[in-house]
Amino acid sequence: MDTQEQELEDIELFQKHVSDRFTELSSPPEDDALLSVSWLHRLLDVFLCCEAEFEAILIMDRDPSQLSKPPFDRLIPEFIERAVKALDICNAVANGVDSVRHCQKLSEIVISALDQNPLGDGHAKRAKKALLMLLSAMNLDDKEGTHVKATERSWSFGRRGVNKEQIAGHFRSLSWQVAKNWSSAKQIQSMIYNLVAPRGAEASGLPSPIYTMNVIMIFVMWALVAAIPCQERNGLPTHFPVPKQLNWAHSLIGLQEKIADEWKKKEKKGMSGLLDELQKMEKLAQSLIDFTDSFHFPGDAEKVKEAAVNVSELKEIFGRMDQGLTPLQMHIREVFHRIVRSRTEFLDVLEKGSAPVL
Repeated sequence: MDTQEQELEDIELFQKHVSDRFTELSSPPEDDALLSVSWLHRLLDVFLCCEAEFEAILIMDRDPSQLSKPPFDRLIPEFIERAVKALDICNAVANGVDSVRHCQKLSEIVISALDQNPLGDGHAKRAKKALLMLLSAMNLDDKEGTHVKATERSWSFGRRGVNKEQIAGHFRSLSWQVAKNWSSAKQIQSMIYNLVAPRGAEASGLPSPIYTMNVIMIFVMWALVAAIPCQERNGLPTHFPVPKQLNWAHSLIGLQEKIADEWKKKEKKGMSGLLDELQKMEKLAQSLIDFTDSFHFPGDAEKVKEAAVNVSELKEIFGRMDQGLTPLQMHIREVFHRIVRSRTEFLDVLEKGSAPVL
């Protein structure tokens, strides 16, 4: 098999793996609901696997000068620019996990107050106060900042023209926060801008996996922003075009449509996000607010029993968050590091490819 045949086979295998991975994501088991903490872990694993395979196809055992020629002299810098934007989203989303953790801690107060037998008026009042704070935190407008308040910090990287020494130095001192006027919705919009599927001969060559990886990166960042409370999400796109004829596109488009439909519903209500645990917590909190609002010792036996069931469900959600949120934040950090490393390697390739032959 010659080099070109091997390359085409590698590209075809990569796209098959992408299709298989997103098909698995689109049919999660009952205990792994779409946009749950555990599902987001699987999504990030898919990104890491796809990125590693993509990088191997594009860089491994390849003459760097090939990637400095058209169309790669345009496609690779565009990919790198999207990677920079993805780094900022990782920062904002990791910060948003802290606000989810804040909701989790408030739910713990509710559980502690209502998990009593007998339940007294004081317990109900304490729970009601925590529930009001919980719902207020969930309904905080993106413009006010659903993230934990902090002073304005620097971006993950500057824009174009940053050398590798500056990158390394900044990365070592990375703060996991973004500027106050930063918008996650606009960041996603800028990643989608100018994304065009390869045509003609390019559709079966190396431009194809570059486009595929661009779409995967955008989808993953978009799903994270939709799920996790994140700074300024008003106007978050609900659609970005992906040609349906691509063999890996069907399951990804299906996921995109499901998430977009849920986002449209939630956006009208101004809710904190689509994270499955938060949505369930919100419903339980609304029900428990009604209960605590009307409770007087010893309370209606049927209503007390119903509240106990809701508290039990809240405990289960709390447990899932307790187990999953810190690992999720670490997983996002791992993705951030991988993108940094990949970006640096592509910059090296471009630098070597443009170096004059001695």
